[in-house]
Amino acid sequence: MQSSPLKKEHLNKLEGYGINNMPLDACLCLRFEAGENILHEGMPIMYLMFVVTGKVKICSTAKNGKDLVLCYYISDGIIGDLELMTNTYDATASIIAITDFECIALPYQKYAIDLKNNLAFLKRIGSELSNKLLRISKNYVFTTLHSGEERLCSYILQASHNGIFNDILTDVSCSIGMSYRHMFRLLNQLCTDGLLDKRDNGYIIVDREELLRRAPGGYDGMMC
Repeated sequence: MQSSPLKKEHLNKLEGYGINNMPLDACLCLRFEAGENILHEGMPIMYLMFVVTGKVKICSTAKNGKDLVLCYYISDGIIGDLELMTNTYDATASIIAITDFECIALPYQKYAIDLKNNLAFLKRIGSELSNKLLRISKNYVFTTLHSGEERLCSYILQASHNGIFNDILTDVSCSIGMSYRHMFRLLNQLCTDGLLDKRDNGYIIVDREELLRRAPGGYDGMMC
């Protein structure tokens, strides 16, 4: 993780959330490399993060140690909004950078009270939380009504970075709601069909266009 002072474009983004009349001397721009952990489930939240660029996956860990991918952020949204509005000071999920990731970080406890008294911010965050609820409903439909191949193709497109898909396969099978054995058969079939190529570092996407065609609805089934 690297930190730097805020720039004008960061201040402009915060202004879109109604945060323009607050002292922002304690705020930072944080940058994470692909693969870095941003938050750990159950650990104290240090910052409320406004996404600038990049993609992360949000996971919840079961007692058996398996991770369930809940959704993805791409270049927008707030990390920590749910915790802020429910007065929770520990992260409710783990967040991992899939690509290089940049965000604006506001110290959580320092700004929590001021943000909750900011009507413009509350209106914006209320709208975003409502949209998340709608997308959760869409995710349920996605998991329930689409075929295993469609769900897997969609997941691969979202989780891949630089054309390589290398997620932990046991976690993938949990996240898309199928057995590991069935998912592995589907991966082998995608390789046989020429869409993927199995390598030591993961699966190389060979035919992205066909993968897109087999994924339902523009493969956005698990976006936050």
